[in-house]
Amino acid sequence: MLDSLQIPVSDRDHVRGVPGARLTLVEYGDFACPFCQAVYPVLKQLLERFTRDLKLVFRHNPRGELNPGSHVAAQAAEAAGLQGQFWAMHDRLFEQRRALDERVVLQLAEQLELDVQVFKGDLHSGPVALRVREDEIGGLRSGVIGTPTLFVDGRHFRDKPDLITLSQTVDSTLRSLRAS
Repeated sequence: MLDSLQIPVSDRDHVRGVPGARLTLVEYGDFACPFCQAVYPVLKQLLERFTRDLKLVFRHNPRGELNPGSHVAAQAAEAAGLQGQFWAMHDRLFEQRRALDERVVLQLAEQLELDVQVFKGDLHSGPVALRVREDEIGGLRSGVIGTPTLFVDGRHFRDKPDLITLSQTVDSTLRSLRAS
């Protein structure tokens, strides 16, 4: 079982938070996964708590065999990203309390005031599908077998992803970074 992130964070990644933050948390997630939906507010709170020191990277790992709608949701986030709205779509997808499908993601694109015709064209395009697939393959190389899978400073986080446990891990990792 791998303990470290095999695909380094790069300019291709979607990053939320201060670009020069000392610590990076990478999430391999699925917008239709109830466990990812549960960790979503935890990660938002973590970013608020460690504003200057933490950045979040989101990578796709749609588990279509378990969560219908996960592939179209991942592609919707990427299609929105082509219009500069990845994180806005990311948040809307996780905040949905209804099943994700093409009709829902089109409604979300309208709510975000995206160019819906462009969005529709991008949604199932080769580059968007490839981007999602590249994240999946990178996850496999890093030992990702379920969602959410988190990496804190490149190390696989295997504990309970609640606010207290993640905060303690981030805090202790930051102390170690400052000491070195």
